[in-house]
Amino acid sequence: MEALDSLMHGFAVLMTFDKLLLMMIGICLGILVGVLPGLGGPNGVAILLPLTFGMDPTSAIVMLSCLYWGALFGGAITSILFNIPGEAWSVATTFDGYPMAQKGQAAEALTAAFSGSFIGSFVAVVLITFLAPSIAGFALRFGPPEFFAVYFLTFCTFVGIGREEKHKVIISLVVGLLLAAVGMDTVSGDLRMTFGSMDLLKGFDFLVAVIGIFGISEILLTIEEKLAFRGHASNLSFRKVFSTWASLPRYWVTIVRSSAIGCWLGITPGGAIAASFMSYNVAKQVARDKESFGKGRIDGVLAPETAAHAAGTSALLPMLALGIPGSGTAAVLLGGLLVWGLQPGPLLFVEHKEFVWGLIASMYLGNIAGLIIVLATVPLFAAVLRVPFPTIAPMIIVFCAIGAYAVENSLFDIKTMLIFGIVGYVFKKLDYPLAPLTLALVLGKRAEDAFRQTMIGSYGDLSVLFSNGLVATIMITAILILFWPLWSRIIGGLSGAAAKRSDVPAE
Repeated sequence: MEALDSLMHGFAVLMTFDKLLLMMIGICLGILVGVLPGLGGPNGVAILLPLTFGMDPTSAIVMLSCLYWGALFGGAITSILFNIPGEAWSVATTFDGYPMAQKGQAAEALTAAFSGSFIGSFVAVVLITFLAPSIAGFALRFGPPEFFAVYFLTFCTFVGIGREEKHKVIISLVVGLLLAAVGMDTVSGDLRMTFGSMDLLKGFDFLVAVIGIFGISEILLTIEEKLAFRGHASNLSFRKVFSTWASLPRYWVTIVRSSAIGCWLGITPGGAIAASFMSYNVAKQVARDKESFGKGRIDGVLAPETAAHAAGTSALLPMLALGIPGSGTAAVLLGGLLVWGLQPGPLLFVEHKEFVWGLIASMYLGNIAGLIIVLATVPLFAAVLRVPFPTIAPMIIVFCAIGAYAVENSLFDIKTMLIFGIVGYVFKKLDYPLAPLTLALVLGKRAEDAFRQTMIGSYGDLSVLFSNGLVATIMITAILILFWPLWSRIIGGLSGAAAKRSDVPAE
């Protein structure tokens, strides 16, 4: 009851004209930020953060948090329409979202993505409202060993239970890990695989890489195959939106499971990227028709979007309750709190009650308003696919180049984008999976840092990865999944042998 009373107080704080106006401005700017590849939520919040220094903290956090919700929604738009991830966590959305758009189901894919985003965020906000104290304590149990175990589990799911050829998955992972290692070693300070280039000191930016791997490579393939030199049909009707909504209840298991995965990885924090990949892979493995994933399934869109947004929203919980940011955007918002003279932690809920509950109330209203805005524009976004390919292809390339340049304001990133575009094209031609490559590219550095810190803290003793119930459970689960093809083959062989023995008639 106390939480509900506090939440009602938060809504009362929010229900003023100026705060509602800031909320709508933040959502619209966020959608624009999410659509632009390379910009992303953290960069958008960081760019606008100085504009809020003259505001009161509640108004400032309402606008910035709503910008974050808008970016979460907007990241799916270019992923589905053009196979260009607007956000890092939108990569998994491209696997089935873009094939749906190619089949003339862009409206259905966008509706599913936006609805999954809303549900995942809503579940996370409810979690923040009622379970903040106990869950914040659980987050404190995660150190370098636990972080490495989570990353290791994510890698193992691709190798162990993926449907692609195992050697191709491993090669793709290894290439991604090698690319993630380029640049300055964060532990020793040594330079690795920079070949004397100053531009490679910072390594390869993940967003630049995925813009090339997915966006540029898709354009190259389309030009070669000459499959999309005409526009795709798009019915400018809200009927598809409502019919997609009507079909969502049949996917309730996927939505609940993805929300749980997202909240867990957001609080721990494993991150929205790991959540989207893990949720997609789990949905693929439990499906009866696994082979249809990657060809345009609606639950292939729902799973990553729901998990990513549940993780992105719940990542704010450890930031508020403990001062530990669970994502890049949460880290930027943490800096804003300090500038505004607020100290994150348990006392924040007591000393600045109006601020905290105003923020939580804005999460509810911001998600609802964001869903209404993006659903209202679904037919407009879907109509973009009616534009003939020769007209829109140069625009997409310019769009990609602007996004790559915006990451670091560097022309080198545009060259890098083109190189990764060729890499993605070659991988697709050779039928190598891109998901393990992109996953290793984004999580490889984090996994390496967590492993190195673990080894330094334990003086090289690997048993630390099984030193407590939490990390041991995650590691054992990862190992079982990694060798699942071997286990299933052994079990299948034993079952077959037993069946043969039972068929032999007794003499």
